[in-house]
Amino acid sequence: MWPSDWPSSARTIAATVAASVEAARTREECAFREHIGNLADLPTDQVTVVLSAVIRELLEAAHPDGLAADDIRSVLTDVIRQSIPWLPGLDPTTVATALTGALGIDEHPDHPPADPHPAAVLLISHLAEATRVPTRDSIIRAIGEIARAETVEMP
Repeated sequence: MWPSDWPSSARTIAATVAASVEAARTREECAFREHIGNLADLPTDQVTVVLSAVIRELLEAAHPDGLAADDIRSVLTDVIRQSIPWLPGLDPTTVATALTGALGIDEHPDHPPADPHPAAVLLISHLAEATRVPTRDSIIRAIGEIARAETVEMP
């Protein structure tokens, strides 16, 4: 399913992110929590980089003319409204943290927030549905871009 030239860690992250997003899309709380637990067992920094790259790509697809404050507010509101009924314990601030983190805005550098991965998955699910961009395609492009960036030599 995933490119065979990827390292096994990249394939595992891709598969786990995709499964998590699918559980969020179908609003299956038990499956969602199980897959999020599997994400937590993977290297946090690598998972965060992949989730952030997918969120950025989907935001660009949803807002090709640029992202305004109202767009950000709308995404946050939509994700929270869609998620709270089936994830009543969701902390809305983690959704904001996942979104701002994906955009490179770290508002709490001294106080790490709660795990933003579940909220990032919820954002991806919402944005993928809104843009009709297949999650698998976004994950492949994100990991490909990350690999490309890691092989570029710095001057």
